[in-house]
Amino acid sequence: MAVSPLRLQQQLAVHLLRPLYRRRLSTLSHACKDDNDDGTNPSFIHPTSVVHPDAIIGQGVSIGPFCTVGSSVMLGNHCKLHPGSHVFGNTKLGDKCVLMSGAVVGDNIPGKTIIGCNNVIGHHAVLGIKCQDMKYKSGNECFLQVGDNNEIREHVSIHRSSKPCDRTVIGDNNLIMGSCHIAHDCKVGSNNIFANNTLLAGHVLVEDHAHTAGAIVVHQFCNIGSFCFIGGGSVVSQDVPKYTMVAGDRAELRGLNLEGLRRSGFSVSEIRSLRAAYRKIFMPTNASLGGIEDRLADVECHKDLSLAPAVLSFVQSIRESLKEGRRGICKFRSWSFS
Repeated sequence: MAVSPLRLQQQLAVHLLRPLYRRRLSTLSHACKDDNDDGTNPSFIHPTSVVHPDAIIGQGVSIGPFCTVGSSVMLGNHCKLHPGSHVFGNTKLGDKCVLMSGAVVGDNIPGKTIIGCNNVIGHHAVLGIKCQDMKYKSGNECFLQVGDNNEIREHVSIHRSSKPCDRTVIGDNNLIMGSCHIAHDCKVGSNNIFANNTLLAGHVLVEDHAHTAGAIVVHQFCNIGSFCFIGGGSVVSQDVPKYTMVAGDRAELRGLNLEGLRRSGFSVSEIRSLRAAYRKIFMPTNASLGGIEDRLADVECHKDLSLAPAVLSFVQSIRESLKEGRRGICKFRSWSFS
């Protein structure tokens, strides 16, 4: 069977280019060996990736096919960029960070994105890009800072701050599941778990050890207290006090996060004291106690409850949310005296 001239030309081109490609791949994969006298921890850069010569690449870094690394990027030791992941702008990745395919970190705008050590950034997640706040002025510096040991799953978006004087901050050891959004100027503590489709508007403060179920939204400037739980599908438009559980549209207090407190190591006596304080504040059986300020004062003066640090922290959390300029706490169902 006759072979067309075009087919012969293609086969010849493949035959001639294959050795050249292999030679280039071998050269690039050992490019960093020349910089290390002992030949240890060489970096690998796939030939199809675009790595700016001014980028700072640590030891043992692996950059897969079709990746992009910008001119002001710093990659820590043993980072791994899976195929099709990109790092732009003034961005620093700490040691042992992993970018899955499609992940984008940083943006070519003024400011900086800092990612700590040992973070995993999931498929098509986007971190450190321009915020979606209409008040942001083009050319202003904006910042994102992420701590260590966070797992940020697929399609998560975390934006930089809206003003040069502020920054978006994520702490350590957080699990942020798929399709979550953390907007500009949010402050997220450590050891939190955000289930899928948790959406935080701008300037939200989340303390430590909080847990959200799926598909919840939090209004801007709300505070989410430590060790709280937010039920699935909730719309949170006011602060959630420490240790509590809320659910619903709009979210209402549903009691203490008892299971979360037990799992976090709170003692039986601490939980008993918190339950007693919760009842006095939100489920009073005596109408003469007056408003919530009076009930908070009653708990603080109680001879036993006032000795429990967790109770005092609980009361302080509520007081902070009731201050002028704050959004108040989630609604609670008052006890009927009839």
